[in-house]
Amino acid sequence: MTLFDLASDPSPVVRKAVAARSDAPAQALRPLTRDHDRDVREAVARNPSTSTGNLLRLVKDADRWVRWAVAGNPACDESVRRVMSEASDKELRGLLAETRELEPELAAKLVDDVSPEVRERLATHTHDPDVITALLADRTARVRKGLARNPRTTAEQRSALAQDPVVDVRAELVRAVELTEADLERLVDDRSPQVRLAMAKSEVVPARIRQALERDSEEMVADAARTFRPGSGHSSVIKAPRVGHRRTGSGPGRAER
Repeated sequence: MTLFDLASDPSPVVRKAVAARSDAPAQALRPLTRDHDRDVREAVARNPSTSTGNLLRLVKDADRWVRWAVAGNPACDESVRRVMSEASDKELRGLLAETRELEPELAAKLVDDVSPEVRERLATHTHDPDVITALLADRTARVRKGLARNPRTTAEQRSALAQDPVVDVRAELVRAVELTEADLERLVDDRSPQVRLAMAKSEVVPARIRQALERDSEEMVADAARTFRPGSGHSSVIKAPRVGHRRTGSGPGRAER
């Protein structure tokens, strides 16, 4: 009863404290999902004890930070993820695409998402072999580039990416994952200096390949291979961005889109 009373306290600091309590009952949190203070609603959205019903309200919140907080809540279940998949908010769908245990039906839906960014994030994070296979045929290079980062691709799929017509895809591949001897031998003579430079700087390329690049016709590539030191920061494996956490307080970062 004390929590019920505090949930209507005039101070947003107090209401936010209630919203974050793991022992707060769903009935006490429900009015806080409609609180006029965004920080209070966001605290409810982040609370692992928040009920599915309350999360379903918050995933449709007018404030993007509140919606994005729902995506990171461990209590977010299939019913909430289904709503996320149908949202007009591209970032919310992108956060869904990064979900580790994404239902096959929802993953298949995101394969055809209108946003290349959403498909790229799915490509980078998916564990589903069927989804990886489908995205290999995506006509947008940034999506295939996302696949090149994915460590769950098979040797056959990596070989296909090693022969991708887009330089950025091949360069991303040699930075991110280990390749077969046949693929490495082909890529060490890649027509693009950008790909060979990426190999020279890659942490995952074998030393013997880097030694071969020390004799590269492009001095920039040869120099990068000669001066490479493991752990020196030369490797540029790219991690897909995650959004959903923000600093508290006011400022430009809090402006609503």
